[in-house]
Parts: sequence; structure tokens; C-alpha cells
Amino acid sequence: MKVLASFVLAASAFTLAAPAQAQFAKPEDAIKYRKAALTVMAAHFGRVAAMANGRMPFDAGAAASNAATAETMSKLPWAAFVEGTDKGETKAKPEIWADKAKFIAASEKMQGEMTKLAAVAKGGNIDAIKAQVGATGGACKACHDDFRKE
Repeated sequence: MKVLASFVLAASAFTLAAPAQAQFAKPEDAIKYRKAALTVMAAHFGRVAAMANGRMPFDAGAAASNAATAETMSKLPWAAFVEGTDKGETKAKPEIWADKAKFIAASEKMQGEMTKLAAVAKGGNIDAIKAQVGATGGACKACHDDFRKE
């Protein structure tokens, strides 16, 4: 029974992981995908941060919309950190693959902070947005410090 359960668990894990691997024909495709997702996320987060820091006039609707887009985008790039994408035109450090658990934890922390930002931005309170922009930016920076080349 244990052997059957192990087999079912292994088959399930493979089935769930295969689509992530299969969606990219070549490692370069995965790198382009994750770069694009991160660029879009950063652009929308940057707009909210600019409002929070007074570099842009505050618009509650625009803040909420941009935060929601950044939250959605924060979920996308991680499937593209697959085998073979540590080489080529990437700023990804080898530590991503060497300490995958730490990388996953950092990406999940950032996603959680983006979700909080989207929720706070819906409320339209600039002071709450400022505080959450700081927390979200800190989560982004922590991941960059550990896992992104300059």
C-alpha cells in the first residue's frame, strides 16, 4: 500500500510540474517570459510607489488598479525559473537553484505583500498605502539582494 501511495504521489507531482516545464520550448523562452512578467509587475508597483512617495499625484483609483495588476503579475514569473534558465541573458544568481526553498519563500513573501498592497489600495487611504509600499518594496529588495545579479 505504501508503494502504491508513493507512486501516486510521485505521479501527481510530475503531472503538476510538467505543465510548467512544457510551457517553454527553450530556456530562452522561459527567461523572456519571467523578465516580461517582472518588468510589468515592477512598472505597476512603481506607479503606486511614486504616488506613495509624492513623486506622482495621488489618484486612489489608479493606485488600486495598478496595485491589482502588480498583484496579478507577482504570481506569474516563478514557473519560468526552470532547469536550464540559469544561463543566458539573465540576472538570476545561481543561489536560486542552489537554495530553491529560500527562493520560493522569498517569492511567496513578496506575493503576500503584493496581495496586502492590493487590498490596502482598494481602501484608498494614502497613509496605509505608503506603509504597505514600504513593506512590499522591502520584500522585493530582499529577494533582489539574495537572488539577483546587479
